[in-house]
Amino acid sequence: MTKIRTRIAPSPTGFLHLGTARTALFCWAYARHFGGEFILRIEDTDVERSTQQAVEQIIAAMAWLDLGYDAGPYYQMQRLARYREVIAQMLAAGSAYRCYCTPAELDAMRQAQRERGDKPRYDGRWRPEPGKTLPPPPAGVPAVLRFRNPSHGSVSWDDLVKGPITISNDELDDLVIARPATDGQDIGVPTYNFCVVVDDLDMAISHVIRGDDHVNNTPRQINILNALLPLMPGHALPRYGHVPMILGADGDKLSKRHGAVSVTQYRDDGYLPEAMLNYLARLGWSHGNDELFSREQLVQWFDGQHLARSPAQWDIAKLDWVNAQAIKAADNARLAGLVAGHLARQGIAADADPALAARCALFKDRCATLVELADWLLPYYAAPAAEPTALAGALTDPVRAALPTLLERLAEVGWDKAGVAEAIKATLLAHGLKMPQLALPLRLVLTGRAQTPSIDAVVALFDLATVRRRLGAVL
Repeated sequence: MTKIRTRIAPSPTGFLHLGTARTALFCWAYARHFGGEFILRIEDTDVERSTQQAVEQIIAAMAWLDLGYDAGPYYQMQRLARYREVIAQMLAAGSAYRCYCTPAELDAMRQAQRERGDKPRYDGRWRPEPGKTLPPPPAGVPAVLRFRNPSHGSVSWDDLVKGPITISNDELDDLVIARPATDGQDIGVPTYNFCVVVDDLDMAISHVIRGDDHVNNTPRQINILNALLPLMPGHALPRYGHVPMILGADGDKLSKRHGAVSVTQYRDDGYLPEAMLNYLARLGWSHGNDELFSREQLVQWFDGQHLARSPAQWDIAKLDWVNAQAIKAADNARLAGLVAGHLARQGIAADADPALAARCALFKDRCATLVELADWLLPYYAAPAAEPTALAGALTDPVRAALPTLLERLAEVGWDKAGVAEAIKATLLAHGLKMPQLALPLRLVLTGRAQTPSIDAVVALFDLATVRRRLGAVL
């Protein structure tokens, strides 16, 4: 059996977004399921738009999602010599040729075609043909390199997702595979559709799983692959699978207004990587009715089957639910380390606090994100501001009279949930109060919130000095 090798090949013209992250996940899981290899390739031949910042974010996003790659990252701009070598072979074999059309000539060509009602396309005027005499190259006009696409027949492949697809070669013109040379080289910077083919052959990619916005590229790439195989014996065409795009809840293409921000933004917004992977996997793939599963289960189940043919819809409420389940299941010490980072953004140094893990354990069931968890824990580090009207209504005269008693009792008991519960019970009995009468003002004064987990558990995670100071301020 051919060794499974998949790849993710983002362009650093922007940050890694949700659709590319999902594709990376599918490629990674497929390779891991079959004991194969997963490769990261940075397709940076769009020199004007590519940035180092985008490269760093792509790598950071892959690291946060823990999509470990076995090789790479490879950079296409570091492989220019290889691409030029292959193009030179194609020129010699007649599967590529130089085209001297100027931009103005191409514009006029397409305008005339549109006026005739034809599909705008390159008309092959510089394409060598038997018995055809080409004019001499015009002085001062730099050449592009074009692939000599087959003029007859069709391109077919059995798509892993969509099934059999056939495209007539009549629909394809002669693609530009290298831009004009500007650096003294005989061949300029190659284009995406050429570089990706050479990379896939050189890296022995067996399966290309990508978004269905690439379907139109695939027949062109297969034709180039078929032209290269005689020049690169021992290689084989990869299999292709095109997954439908992710749509917003309104059915439109996913955009920033739907939440299509960078993957690392979700990290910064308090989502756990395992939740993001779980949710992304379910956008276009399923394993029965399973909604929640581990990375290990995903790898065990992901065999390339059960990929949806219809677009998936992004649902932030569903992601929040998945993330809430992940937070509930997460180790409290791990949560403490993550929440400390979110508290640090608010100027609070809590990373060395030994009580932070216990506080996470108490409040995590109430949170959809780590940002929400950090907000719940903020009152342990900074005095809250309760809504004045609510606080005034809760601090009745009987409650104010009971607070000194409560402080006395708290100083006498063991400082844990049981001890705090004992002190509260004794205060209620001494002053003839009901639990809600005392619990509500305690919540408001200590946390700024009217609803919290059990008040004895909440109080016990403060230190006694803080409780004394905050209650004393309202007496």
